[in-house]
Amino acid sequence: MWDRFVRVFHWTLVSCVLLNYFALEKGEWPHEWTGYLASAMVVARIAWGFIGSRHARFSDFFPTPSRLMEHLRAMRQGRAVLHWGHNPLGAVMMLLMMALVLALGLTGWMQGTDTYFGEEWLQDLHEFLANALIASAGLHAAAALVMGRIERTRLVRAMVTGVKERY
Repeated sequence: MWDRFVRVFHWTLVSCVLLNYFALEKGEWPHEWTGYLASAMVVARIAWGFIGSRHARFSDFFPTPSRLMEHLRAMRQGRAVLHWGHNPLGAVMMLLMMALVLALGLTGWMQGTDTYFGEEWLQDLHEFLANALIASAGLHAAAALVMGRIERTRLVRAMVTGVKERY
């Protein structure tokens, strides 16, 4: 069960990441402003994680060690536990990808400052973070398909409609 803000955030972030990685010219203003939009969306999502609807709140899905162990134990035993929001592993991935987007925004912004302009190590770090984000997003998408099958839920549809239904 994901509210409208979470769904708009998700698909806006997906669009920003795909555009910046595959379509927009690196270093040009559309690339930069798309990166700033992605960073702003993550900051807004973090705020929403404290004030948003039930399943959008971090308290509902934050991946504590006990939640992670319980989820992994259930998976090993072949039990599919339905989580109406993010499951603990999905929460880890979500937090990782949000951290990567923020790190990309910071390293991208730094490249435009007088202090760091043209620094090769920073350009290399920015590129590494972008590759890590794309790899994480690919793993996230694959895991959503696999977990949807295991849990017998339509996860992709839920990110469009907001309703996590079982089949």
